[in-house]
Amino acid sequence: MSRQTTSVGSSCLDLWREKNDRLVRQAKVAQNSGLTLRRQQLAQDALEGLRGLLHSLQGLPAAVPVLPLELTVTCNFIILRASLAQGFTEDQAQDIQRSLERVLETQEQQGPRLEQGLRELWDSVLRASCLLPELLSALHRLVGLQAALWLSADRLGDLALLLETLNGSQSGASKDLLLLLKTWSPPAEELDAPLTLQDAQGLKDVLLTAFAYRQGLQELITGNPDKALSSLHEAASGLCPRPVLVQVYTALGSCHRKMGNPQRALLYLVAALKEGSAWGPPLLEASRLYQQLGDTTAELESLELLVEALNVPCSSKAPQFLIEVELLLPPPDLASPLHCGTQSQTKHILASRCLQTGRAGDAAEHYLDLLALLLDSSEPRFSPPPSPPGPCMPEVFLEAAVALIQAGRAQDALTLCEELLSRTSSLLPKMSRLWEDARKGTKELPYCPLWVSATHLLQGQAWVQLGAQKVAISEFSRCLELLFRATPEEKEQGAAFNCEQGCKSDAALQQLRAAALISRGLEWVASGQDTKALQDFLLSVQMCPGNRDTYFHLLQTLKRLDRRDEATALWWRLEAQTKGSHEDALW
Repeated sequence: MSRQTTSVGSSCLDLWREKNDRLVRQAKVAQNSGLTLRRQQLAQDALEGLRGLLHSLQGLPAAVPVLPLELTVTCNFIILRASLAQGFTEDQAQDIQRSLERVLETQEQQGPRLEQGLRELWDSVLRASCLLPELLSALHRLVGLQAALWLSADRLGDLALLLETLNGSQSGASKDLLLLLKTWSPPAEELDAPLTLQDAQGLKDVLLTAFAYRQGLQELITGNPDKALSSLHEAASGLCPRPVLVQVYTALGSCHRKMGNPQRALLYLVAALKEGSAWGPPLLEASRLYQQLGDTTAELESLELLVEALNVPCSSKAPQFLIEVELLLPPPDLASPLHCGTQSQTKHILASRCLQTGRAGDAAEHYLDLLALLLDSSEPRFSPPPSPPGPCMPEVFLEAAVALIQAGRAQDALTLCEELLSRTSSLLPKMSRLWEDARKGTKELPYCPLWVSATHLLQGQAWVQLGAQKVAISEFSRCLELLFRATPEEKEQGAAFNCEQGCKSDAALQQLRAAALISRGLEWVASGQDTKALQDFLLSVQMCPGNRDTYFHLLQTLKRLDRRDEATALWWRLEAQTKGSHEDALW
C-alpha cells in the first residue's frame, strides 16, 4: 500500500513538473512572438497556468520531495508576473513569505515564526537550508527575487543583511553591497531540474548591474564623480542592455566633465550615441560639455539635435519575460544629469542660451516656435514657476519679447506683450491682494504683479526702439506705478511667511524698479530733461546700490548739470569700492 501511495505521489509530481515545463516553454514562445496581442495573450495564459499550479501545490501539506518544484513554480510565477506588470507589488512579497513558511513547515518550525517579518524568516530558512541540500538551487533563485524586490524598494540594509547571511559572513563583516553581490555564488543548476524562466546566476548578474548603476548615479547626483566612476565602470562591464549602457556611458561622460577631463567625457558621449536610439541624455550632456569648453556653436548644435531627437517617438523593445535591469532602476530624478525633460523644456534651454550668447535673431525664432508649441498643446496655467525643469508661460512670453527687442523686432515684441496683458487682464482688479501675496509668498499667483510690471517695462523699451519717446515714458511710468504699490520692507512676521520665496519676490521687485527707473531716466536725458533724469537715477541707486549702470548714468548726468563736486565725490567713492578687483577696476 505504501509502495502504491509513493507511486501515485511520484506520478503527480511528474505531472506537475511537466505542466511547469510546458508553461515555461509557452512563456518563451510568447516572448519570441512578433504579434503583440498574441504575445500578451500567451504570456497571460502562462501566468494563469502557473497561478493554478502553485495553488494546487500549496494546497497540500509541505513536503521536502515536492518543495524544489513548488519553489521553482513560485519563482517562475513571480518573474512572469513582475515582468508583465513592469514592477513589483506587495503580492510578490507575500508569495515569497508563503514559500519561506512552507520550507519551515517541513522542519516543524512554523509555530511563532509565522509572526516574523521577511528578514527574520530568511534567517530561519537559511539556517535550516544546510539540512535541506535538495532545496539549495531553488532557495538561491528565491533569494535573487527577494533581492530584486528589496533593491527596487530601496531596502538596501535588509538586502545587505540577507546576502551576509547567505554568504556566511559574520554580522557586520561587510556592508559593501556591491562586494556582497559579487561574493554571492549561486550553485549550478542541475540538468534534470524543472525548467525556470531565469536562474539564480542570471538574477545575480542583473542585480549586480542594476545596483552598480544606481550607486554610481547617486554618487554623481550628490557631487562625487570620482566615487561614481568605479560603480559605473562595474555596471558597464556587466550584463548591461543597450538602453542602460547608453545611460551608463552618458553618466561616465558627465563624471569626466565634472572632473575636468573633457576629451575622455567626449569619448564616452560618442560611445553612448553609437549604442542606441535614446540620444536625449548624451546630447544634453554634450551641450553642457561644449558650454564648459566655451564652444557655443557646438553647444547650440547639440541642443538643436536634442530638440529634434525628443520629437521622434522613442522605439522601445518589448520587455523580456525576465527580471531585467530596467525593472530595478529608480524612477527618473529631476536632479539627474540624465534627465533631459520634454521637447518644450529643451526648446526653452536652446532659446535662452541663444539669447544669453548674443544670438538674438535665432533666440527670437526659437522662442516663437516654443510659444506655438506650448499654446497648441494645452491651455497653459498661469502659475508660479516651479523648480527646474523650466519657467511658466508668462515668463516665456517675457523672454520672447526680450529676444524680439534685441533682434530689432519691436513691433512683434509689442504684439506679444499685448497678448500677455490680455491674458492677465482679469487679474488686474485683484492686484492689491496679489501684491500682498507676492510680498508674503503664500498664495497662488504670487508672480503675477511682476509679470504685468515687466510687460510694461518691455513695451516701453519696444517703443524706444520705434522712436515713440512719449509712449515709452508712459509705459515706464505705468511699470513704476505698479511696482511702487509693493512695500517689501513691511514684511509681516509669522509662521505663514515664506522667507525664501518672499525674498526672491523682493529681489525681483528691486531689480525691476531699478531697470524701469534707468530706462525712463535715459528717455529724460534724450529729451533734454536732465533734472528729471537725475531724480530717476538717484532713486535707482537707492533701489539697487550694486547696479553699476545706474552709477555710470548718474555720474554723467551730474556732469551735464555742472554739479562737479557731487560728481567728483561719487567718482572717488566708486574708485574706493572697486579697489582689489581687476575686473572692477577696468569698469
